[in-house]
Amino acid sequence: MLSTILDHVRVQLNVDAACILLFDPQTQLLEFAADAGFTTQALQYTRLQVGEEYAGKAVLERSVLYIDNLISHPAAFQRSPFLMQEGFIAYYAVPLIARGQPVGVLEIFHRSRLEADRDWQNYMETLAGQAAIAIDNAMLFKHLQRSNAELVLAYDKVIEGWSRALDLRNKETEEHSRRVTELTVRLAERMGIGRTELTHIHRGAMLHDIGKVAIPDSILLKPGPLTDEEWTIMRRHPLIAVELLAPIEHLAPALDIPRSHHEKWNGEGYPDRLAGKDIPLAARIFAVVDVFDALTSNRPYRQGWPTKKAIQYIKEQIGIHFDPHVVPVFIDMMSGQA
Repeated sequence: MLSTILDHVRVQLNVDAACILLFDPQTQLLEFAADAGFTTQALQYTRLQVGEEYAGKAVLERSVLYIDNLISHPAAFQRSPFLMQEGFIAYYAVPLIARGQPVGVLEIFHRSRLEADRDWQNYMETLAGQAAIAIDNAMLFKHLQRSNAELVLAYDKVIEGWSRALDLRNKETEEHSRRVTELTVRLAERMGIGRTELTHIHRGAMLHDIGKVAIPDSILLKPGPLTDEEWTIMRRHPLIAVELLAPIEHLAPALDIPRSHHEKWNGEGYPDRLAGKDIPLAARIFAVVDVFDALTSNRPYRQGWPTKKAIQYIKEQIGIHFDPHVVPVFIDMMSGQA
């Protein structure tokens, strides 16, 4: 954007070179941002305090400064010994002000005297005003992007906290969420899932069992088999997850896994008894990883299965529990890991 502004300035004002220094409110310095028309890197290392040299004075005084003959002011640009090699004669420093605050300074250079009448100067100041607005808008957008990124990071940290809290509640499955999330994302990448969808898959996998927060400990932590009535309650956890997460707009695209990870390819899963490709792909991918992790993890009532035995079981469940297109990719991934 700055390069476009400078090209526009040079063409419209018919000058040889121009440079923009941006004001950093944190350091209170004017720093080089872009230039056009220079034969050297004369100004590319510029860092000026407000009030220093002509550019700094223009910002401090919020007024245009003009030098009609730079040759007669050899000490004017101590920041760069190479500037004199450019052969510039005329110079303007125009402060860039937006919403009453400085955003930088536009420096204009020409290799001969400028016959600048009042119309030319007015046009220069108009261009500078437009440039200031454009720069300010770009900075606002950049700050908004940064704030949005920080907000997304905060959301994800909260998600990790929820998942960790659930794992800590049930020591039998501690670290389960982290393991299945990592494997699911890897498998999804191999399935050709795009980056945006991978983000939703990551969040959904982390929160896949969040609905269990509403399941009584007497059922969730029961050491023996569940009764039919207890299974009815346990199987509500995907719908409870939707109740918890659906009001959070940010997490809406991540609901496929929490809701549908217990569905089966043959339609005998829960809670919606979906079958085949009616089951969201993210949930079909996750289901393979979830069962694998459950089978290979130690439980108080049994030792975890060897990887080879767990994979054999998953093969046997192709077309019954699992998507026939997902399992081969998972097996290939795990064989590569072995």
